[in-house]
Amino acid sequence: MSATQLTALARTVEPNVALRRFLALDAVVTGANALAYLALSGPLGRLLGVGSGLLLGIGAFLAAYAAGVGLVASRPHPPTLGARIVVEANLAWTVVSLAALALWLTPTAAGTVWTVLQALAVAGFALLQHMSLKARQLSRD
Repeated sequence: MSATQLTALARTVEPNVALRRFLALDAVVTGANALAYLALSGPLGRLLGVGSGLLLGIGAFLAAYAAGVGLVASRPHPPTLGARIVVEANLAWTVVSLAALALWLTPTAAGTVWTVLQALAVAGFALLQHMSLKARQLSRD
């Protein structure tokens, strides 16, 4: 993805604004996911083929993570270190999700599809955030 495509996606030519938008979108999506896991752990657990206790734990973790990402996104100039931590955490989440699917989870078909789709979405956030960070760095040079 080129810088031009990135700015078109973010609807801005300002890399700092693009970074804030991608971080904020990540926080909103992650927070919504957390709320769903916390409020509907039983029905979602049955649908996805995972224990409701696991979903409650993941939901609590995601709620805290979403708050942290939202805090980074709320800064007029998100700190580079904070944004890099978000990118790396998103990449780690992607790897762990796919490893869990391959190694120890035995979800339903819906759970398998959901796990892969959410891992790809999180990887997409990491890519967009990384590219925004890179564009911001290049704009300063």
